[in-house]
Amino acid sequence: MTERKTLDERQQMSDLERLRHSCAHVMATAILRIWPDAQFAYGPPVENGFYYDFDMEHRITPDDFEKIEKEMKKIAKENQKFERTVLTRADAIAMAESGRLGGLTERPGNPSKFKLDLIEKIPADEEISCFKNGEFIDLCAGPHIGYSSKCKNVKLMSVSSSFYMGDEKKGQLQRLYGTAFAKKDELMDYLERLEEARKRDHRKLGRELGLFHIDEAVGQGLVLWKPKGSLVRRQLQDFITEELDKQGYFQVFTPHIGKLDLYRTSGHFPYYQESQYPAIAERDTLEKLADEDATCASLINGLEQGTYEGYLLKPMNCPHHIKIFDSDHHSYRDLPVRLAEFGTVYRWEQSGELGGMTRVRGFTQDDAHIFCTPDQVAAEVTGCLDLVKKVLSTLEMNDYRVRLSLRDPESDKYVGSPENWDKAEDALRQAVQTLGVEYTEELGEAAFYGPKIDFVVKDVIGRDWQLGTVQVDYNLPVRFNLSYVGSDNQPHIPVMIHRAPFGSMERFTGLLIEHFEGKFPTWLAPEQVRVLPISDKTMEAAEQATQQLADAGIRVTIDRASEKLGAKIRNTRLDRVPYMLVIGQREAEEGTVSVRHRDFDDLGAKPLDQFLADIQQEIKTRALKPA
Repeated sequence: MTERKTLDERQQMSDLERLRHSCAHVMATAILRIWPDAQFAYGPPVENGFYYDFDMEHRITPDDFEKIEKEMKKIAKENQKFERTVLTRADAIAMAESGRLGGLTERPGNPSKFKLDLIEKIPADEEISCFKNGEFIDLCAGPHIGYSSKCKNVKLMSVSSSFYMGDEKKGQLQRLYGTAFAKKDELMDYLERLEEARKRDHRKLGRELGLFHIDEAVGQGLVLWKPKGSLVRRQLQDFITEELDKQGYFQVFTPHIGKLDLYRTSGHFPYYQESQYPAIAERDTLEKLADEDATCASLINGLEQGTYEGYLLKPMNCPHHIKIFDSDHHSYRDLPVRLAEFGTVYRWEQSGELGGMTRVRGFTQDDAHIFCTPDQVAAEVTGCLDLVKKVLSTLEMNDYRVRLSLRDPESDKYVGSPENWDKAEDALRQAVQTLGVEYTEELGEAAFYGPKIDFVVKDVIGRDWQLGTVQVDYNLPVRFNLSYVGSDNQPHIPVMIHRAPFGSMERFTGLLIEHFEGKFPTWLAPEQVRVLPISDKTMEAAEQATQQLADAGIRVTIDRASEKLGAKIRNTRLDRVPYMLVIGQREAEEGTVSVRHRDFDDLGAKPLDQFLADIQQEIKTRALKPA
C-alpha cells in the first residue's frame, strides 16, 4: 500500500482476483455485523487469497473464525449485489465523517478515520467511487463480481498484526487473511495442499530430525548445519564433485571477502548495495575518522566514492574466479578452463522475506565458471544443461519448466554492449532448444551482466522453485580485461559461463526435505541403517553386525534401549531411517538379519553379507528405493 496503483492498474484483475476482492468486502460486512465499531482500512486480493486491515477493540483469534465464516455464508445466501457509485470529493468526505464509509450505518462520533486519510491521498483529477453490497458501503475503485452468492467457497486462514500503510508510527492494526475459489472442490484441493505443505515444512522437519538450526544469537537467515544435515549436504556435494571430475573441472577455494574495488569493477558495488551487506572499512580508516569526529555518512559516502578503501562480504563468487583465471597466461589451446567451488556468499535479504533454508542471508552455491572461446560456448552450455538435467533426474524431480531470462532493452540496469547481449542471448536460445522441453522467454529477468537459463521445478504439492541456472556472460571478461592468445597469436577476450546446478545448498536441501517429507533415499539419509536387538541376549550379535556395516562405510547406529521391539520400530520410523535390521535369537544363531524398510515394511530375513551387498548397490546407483 506504500505505492498507490492507478485506476487502470486496479482494473487489471483476473476473475479469481475479482472474486477474492469481493470476498474481502463480504468479510468486512460480517465483521461489522458482529463488531459494529470496527474501522476498516483496505482489503486487496493477494496471492492465494485476500485480507482486510482494520482496527477495533476486540482482538480477533482463530476461535472467532467459525463465527465470522458463518456470517459470511449467510451474506452469500442473501445474494447481495455489488453496486458502484461515483462520489464527489465533498460527498465522500461527508460519508467518511459520518462513519458511513466502511460501515453498515452512520456511526455518530465514530468517523471513518482511515477512509478520510485515503480520500486525501486520491489525486485531484481521479474519480472517487464506492461499492455497496447489502448494508455495507466502502470507498473502493473496484472491480468486483456481480453478486455475493459467488462468495460461498471461502475459508479464513490466519490473523496477524500490521501497520497502517506499512508505517509503525501510524499505529498497529489487525489483518485477517482468507482465501476463496470459484468452486468448492478447488477450495478443498487448496486446503489439502496446504495441509500437505504443513506436514512437509522443512522448518518443522529440520527441527524434528535435527538437520539444521537458525539461532537469533548468530543472526537471522544464517543457517547452522547440524551433524545430520551436514551429512545430507556432503552427499549432495560428493554427487556433484564426481560429475565435475568427469567433466574436467578444477576445484578452487576463495575467501569470503574481497576489496571494494574488485566489486566496483564487476559492477556489484555500489549499484546493487541494497541487496548486500554494508561495506567494511579498514581499521586505519575507522581510527582516523574517529579521531576527526567524522559522521557515519562521511564514512559511507567515502566508501561508495572510493575515497576510502574497504572490503565486502562477497555477494558472488565470480570476481574471485576471474582473478584466478587472470593469474595465469592462457592460450586458446588451454581453453576451456573450468573452475568450481562450493562458495559461500552473502546477501542482505529483508527480514520479512527470510524463510528457513529457502530464503537466507548466507548461502553456499555449487558454483562454477567456465572461460572459453566463442566457438566453444554452445558445447559448454549444453554440458552445463546436461548436468542440471542429471541432478533433477537422479532425484526424480521431473516436473519442471525452463525459463530463458533476457534483458529488458528499456532498462538501464544492465552492463555491456547490446551486441554482446545479442550474442549471449542467441547462444542460450539455441542451447535451450536442444533440451526438448517447453521454455518461456521473460524480459527483464536476466542478471545485470548476462542472460540466463533457469530451471523452475514444481514440487510434490505444486509450488514452483527456481533452482539450477546457466548464464552466458560476454561482459565481465571485458570489465576485467581478460584475454587469451588465439591461433593468430593475438589477444582475444574469452566468454564466461556461470552455472550452478543446485543453485544454493541451503535452498536445495530445504526443498529436498519437503520433496521427500524427510524420508531421504538411502544414499542421502543421514542414518541409513538402525540395528534393533530384541533383547540383551542378542546385543553382542547386534554390535558385531553394526561394526561390519560401519566398516563397509554404511551410516549405521544400534538401538541399545530396553524398550520393546514395537517401540524401537516406531522410533526408527519417526526418525525416517530407511532400514531396520531386527536381530533376535534365531538371527543371531544363523548369522542373518530380519530386514524392515521405512516405506515397504518387512522385507524378510537375509544373510548380513547379502543385505550389505544390496544396500551398497542401492547407494552406489543412488536409487530412490530398494531394488
